[in-house]
Amino acid sequence: MKKINTIFLVAAGFMLMLTACKKADSPTSVENPPTMLSVTVDGADKSYQATLTFSEGVYKNADKTGNLDNNSLAVILTGGTAGMVSYELVHTAGAKTATINLLLNDYPDGNETLTVKPASANSVYNGQGIAMETTESKAITLNGTTQKIIIIKDDGSGIGSQTWTANNIYLLDGFCFINSGQTLTIEAGTIIKGKPGQGVNASALIVARGGKVIAEGTKEKPIIFTAEADDLNGSVGDLDDGLWGGVIILGKARLNSVPAEQQIEGIPQTEPRGIYGGTDDADNSGILKYISIRHGGTDIGAGNEINGLTLGAVGSGTVIDYIEVIATKDDGIEFFGGDPRVKHFLSAFNGDDSFDYDQGFRGYGQFWLAVQGFGRGDRLGEHDGGTDPETGRPLAIPTIYNVTYIGQGDAAGKRTVTFRDNAGGTYANSIFFNQQYGIDIEYLSSECSWTRFQQGDLHILNNVFYQIADAMPLFVKAYSGVTEEQITIANDSLSTYFSAVGNIVADPGLSIDNDKWTITPSSHVSDNLATYPTSSWFDKVNYRGAIDPTNDWIQGWTLFSKKYLTK
Repeated sequence: MKKINTIFLVAAGFMLMLTACKKADSPTSVENPPTMLSVTVDGADKSYQATLTFSEGVYKNADKTGNLDNNSLAVILTGGTAGMVSYELVHTAGAKTATINLLLNDYPDGNETLTVKPASANSVYNGQGIAMETTESKAITLNGTTQKIIIIKDDGSGIGSQTWTANNIYLLDGFCFINSGQTLTIEAGTIIKGKPGQGVNASALIVARGGKVIAEGTKEKPIIFTAEADDLNGSVGDLDDGLWGGVIILGKARLNSVPAEQQIEGIPQTEPRGIYGGTDDADNSGILKYISIRHGGTDIGAGNEINGLTLGAVGSGTVIDYIEVIATKDDGIEFFGGDPRVKHFLSAFNGDDSFDYDQGFRGYGQFWLAVQGFGRGDRLGEHDGGTDPETGRPLAIPTIYNVTYIGQGDAAGKRTVTFRDNAGGTYANSIFFNQQYGIDIEYLSSECSWTRFQQGDLHILNNVFYQIADAMPLFVKAYSGVTEEQITIANDSLSTYFSAVGNIVADPGLSIDNDKWTITPSSHVSDNLATYPTSSWFDKVNYRGAIDPTNDWIQGWTLFSKKYLTK
């Protein structure tokens, strides 16, 4: 019996030893990698904040040190209209949450997805030194923005210095002035609308002398000025006009009128902010780029309408580039004196003249496109030298290269360009197409535009004319005091001059078919071009007309290109 007990005790001891060994070999706890539990997002406009929650406290390094930073997590934004400019990851070592501050390049439309995941297999650790697996990921959709309508009204002190952003619509209620010392900044993609109204109740945006507008749209996000009724989706017909006013910029450059300061048409004489003119030809009223102005030209009294864009004594310091004026009841653009430089300008289907200048305008122009159609428009270019007096100084002798002017055909009985009231200027490397009459020069018995031609202040150089029905593409328009013999001598002189300076009558390849326009030349594009001015402002290109045959600058962002342009 004693022997059996001894054997039992030995066996029990052996089993106890085996159990102890097994317990020693087993881990005391389960060790798992950290995970992402959730992500939330909040914010507005272009600034958002995402909050990421982890299953436990996390670290940048395996030794329980380091705050997570931009190298720890991959932060990705996809879909929608907004892209990510930058992000900043904010975290404290050991904390279970991290904040991601996002800066976007646009306002989200609600289709953007934010995704967060580890940047690598060793970028996020828990307190046991175990790294987060790269398959971990959390995603969330950003909230879209709702456009608010902000009414802009001037109580007499101007609208103040402010910024208009593309997530809102701005509604002009009456004459809205940017006063001297004020700056209006308009973000790319912003929509500005004008309320209807006649006379003093008209709506317009007016940059007064000393004020500035900084409106820099882009080809992808143009700034649009239009009527209140226009939802940009067909609520207003493409050719509807006179639904609001327009855009007026007033500067301090010189005029050739007496007095040297004038009141812009349409603004009551009692309104001192409507004055333009001065002595500073380099005056800077700001920047206008990629701007589409639509459906303007409301009547402001006695059959006088606001132009799409009015420049009163604007100086050369102002940047005006990539502008569309379409379906305005009056002129596309009118220059009242000054020395502005305007490049890439489309004037389409406007009720009066496409390009109008007077009061001593002597600026620069390049890549001007004018398109008449649907029975709308008078002259493609109406050019007056002065008003009171017509012979005032400085002379109106602007320099204009690379225009394409497309008229309504011979049945409309319209003129391509008129020089009168002592106006001069230069047109070079341009295309004039499809009009009854060509370019006429006023001939008086006193100082006039014919005088400007004779004295070398008016040049028509190396241009192409085609489908100009009148036999004389360049001729004088004579008035009382000029004899038939003088008219004959003048026209003979112009005929000789026309060919001697490189002008030709030839087909440039433009066409009009079923209310669609081919505006890009395909022949006589680069042969025998005039030398460009030495000013660095001009682009020295190797083609005639407003449109580069390899790069059509009006495509996509203009209303005209969306329906009326042949592909």
